[in-house]
Amino acid sequence: MSKYKAIFESLYQQYWQRIYRLALGYVNDADWAKDIAQETFVNVWNQLPKFRAEAEYSTWIYRIAVNICLRQIERSKKVVSDQDKVQRSKSVEEEYQEVNTQRLYKAISELTEINRIIISLTLEGMDQKQIAVVTGITHANVRTRVHRIKEELYQKLNNYGK
Repeated sequence: MSKYKAIFESLYQQYWQRIYRLALGYVNDADWAKDIAQETFVNVWNQLPKFRAEAEYSTWIYRIAVNICLRQIERSKKVVSDQDKVQRSKSVEEEYQEVNTQRLYKAISELTEINRIIISLTLEGMDQKQIAVVTGITHANVRTRVHRIKEELYQKLNNYGK
């Protein structure tokens, strides 16, 4: 297992923040996002010896994270009141210390599940072809969705200012 330790540590250093932000964009709750990131890397550690290099490490790790996000959302089916969203968003804003982070994550959390995944991966700088592999939809569909999602987020952010 020692040969995997160095690989795992490198992957953890390179991807933990990205996976955390992906989960945060998806669940809009800092503690929950940390739990998802942690569970992702537990799975990475457990599955690393079985990794066949048919995809890049990044695609593989994002796929694990997306599956965990979907599974946890499905399990919990949390109904969050607007006040809870604001309180959670405040903790996100404090953590990132960016004024508009709260509004952006709120807007992202209002998207459909697949669109949340797509825009979160896009914000992480993942190539659209990789996003297609992670989500299981076509590259052309990803391109179209990214454009529409950006328009939808732009409209939502403008409406929050009114």
